[in-house]
Amino acid sequence: MNRSLIEDAFQALASSDPGRISAVFTEDAQWLSPPGNATVVALKLIDHTLDVTHHMVGRKAIVRFWAEDFPRLFVGDLDVTFHTSHADGQRGIAEATVTATLANGNHYVNDYCFVFAFRNGLIHRVREYTDTARGHRMTFASVPP
Repeated sequence: MNRSLIEDAFQALASSDPGRISAVFTEDAQWLSPPGNATVVALKLIDHTLDVTHHMVGRKAIVRFWAEDFPRLFVGDLDVTFHTSHADGQRGIAEATVTATLANGNHYVNDYCFVFAFRNGLIHRVREYTDTARGHRMTFASVPP
């Protein structure tokens, strides 16, 4: 069941539908991505008033990011291709490739590993791993110092 929850979650995230996204996370869920990742940096450049961070705490913050903020940078052709996923009990992992068209017209393609913690049939915690230098090259045509 938790394995299908992972795939359902990514379909919900790609939909940008707040209701669908909210339905797969616990109230106190957390999403941790690498500090200084290109998505957060670029979104702050697009709109410096955005309160985006690499560590989202709470369902409301996660829903706002995926439904409102994320689509400002990843504007088209968003696709998540799963290579492997495994879940048992309260933990799960998924390896995937994310592709999209960015707001600047660049093509984005990067590999990810997501580690999940589940509680009561919902996602309680996500830790995201990715090649941040590659993300910066595709987003900004450079790597941060």
